[in-house]
Amino acid sequence: MSDQIKKIVIVGGGTAGWITAGKIAAEHTIVGNSDSVQIYVVESPNVMPIGVGEGTWPSMRETLKELGISEAEFLTECDASFKQASKFVNWGANVSKNNEDIYYHPFSLPSQFHEINLAKHWYKYRDQVSLSNAVCSQTILCEHNLAPKQITTPEYSFANNYGYHFDAGKFVPFLQKHCIDKLGVTQVLGDICGVNSHPNGDIKSVITKEFGDISGDLFIDCSGLHGLLLDKHYKIPFLSQQQFLFNDSALAVQVPYKDPEQDIASATISTAQKNGWIWDIGLQSRRGTGYVYSSAHCSDEEAEETLRKYISPSLGKQEQEKVNIRKLSINPGHREKFWHQNVVAVGMSAGFIEPLEASAIALIEQSAKFIANQLPKNRASMEHIATRFNDKFLNRWQQIIEFLKLHYVLSNRTDSQYWLDNKAINSIPEQLQTKLALWKIQSPYNYDTRFTEELFPSASYQYVYYGMGAKTDISFNRKYELETTKAEYLFQENRKITEQLLKVLPSNRALLNKIKQFGLSKI
Repeated sequence: MSDQIKKIVIVGGGTAGWITAGKIAAEHTIVGNSDSVQIYVVESPNVMPIGVGEGTWPSMRETLKELGISEAEFLTECDASFKQASKFVNWGANVSKNNEDIYYHPFSLPSQFHEINLAKHWYKYRDQVSLSNAVCSQTILCEHNLAPKQITTPEYSFANNYGYHFDAGKFVPFLQKHCIDKLGVTQVLGDICGVNSHPNGDIKSVITKEFGDISGDLFIDCSGLHGLLLDKHYKIPFLSQQQFLFNDSALAVQVPYKDPEQDIASATISTAQKNGWIWDIGLQSRRGTGYVYSSAHCSDEEAEETLRKYISPSLGKQEQEKVNIRKLSINPGHREKFWHQNVVAVGMSAGFIEPLEASAIALIEQSAKFIANQLPKNRASMEHIATRFNDKFLNRWQQIIEFLKLHYVLSNRTDSQYWLDNKAINSIPEQLQTKLALWKIQSPYNYDTRFTEELFPSASYQYVYYGMGAKTDISFNRKYELETTKAEYLFQENRKITEQLLKVLPSNRALLNKIKQFGLSKI
């Protein structure tokens, strides 16, 4: 067995497999140099991507840039649009004039967030303005369906921080082609039917029906729900999280626009229902929509009726009855560990939690980034890196579970057993209970961030906590008084910046149309 890590075999393609291949290749592969790391993606020709609308975090901009992908080409080829926030409707906060309660979790941090906690100074104005409107311009831009940049703004640069919505069914072949043509990744189209092991338990090779044995030094399991290596071969235990997050089912549907020039929403819209919530993602050609729900609280028939009622205003009764609705199953949880022997799992083979806040692709990016940055040079160093990876990602899964649960715990909805059960104390992770107790007397801020590279900064907790109408007994101490002048200045500056951006930024649709025609500047 070679001690050097020279050949990496990624089992499974999809979003996880090709992002991982691209991230490693961009950092370690020199095309045409046989001495550099060689990357193989072994994927079945018989597995098709689901093709739902996907949402990303701003981190996707850096991922695409590192891979050398043209942003204009990505936007055009993948039916993509700009995402600046998550918009929550009817989750149980303050009722607004249109008889819906709405709040946003924007991608932009509050102004000078690491120097001053503006949430404390906003609190006295909470009945007049939302936190997100007071501390950044993004919420108001989203309400007007505006883009985060202008046509003259270079690729991946911005006036307001942003991620994307895209069609996963188009993104995977787009990424696949780029990795093969530009980054030197080798694709093997074959079905895996077995595994050969070294005496020490490491995987020596995977066995394919079409090409026989494919050997490797490091194997990355991106086989999704099939879990061919970490689950089927090594039988690493699965840790269910359904005691915290109940949703285990989803219905997905594609909704066409009435008008091809209809506005494209600049945020993922999440609308709470009696037994779950509906996602609504605006792509260029259509909307990706679906209902995530708990089968313990709601039948599939009830869920379908709820979803059809939601899309009916967009399609009309006759058209909504014709659309094809697909059922997806969710097993909320993750593996006990993710790197075992010479195998590391990325994507759904590592775990999956409901798509609220779009953490799935972000975790893929983080995993791929870690592997690329910390790629072991030899088998001896792999043990230490595996331990570090497992510790970090167990913590990240815990962060995701707590952050998603926060949305449910703070709701004041009482219209079904689903919402009542979500507030039950035994369904709330212990660390989240501690944070909620503290936030009654102090605003969420930097001390709530325990580790470097946190998935959710404390600003995200502020947006959700106060967006849901939760309260804090703010201490008006000496530091508060000293900061007051600066806080008032920043609130005024935000209003000015917002007014300026409202005048100059195009709509999401208008900018995407221009990009298709003219592209974006590379500088």
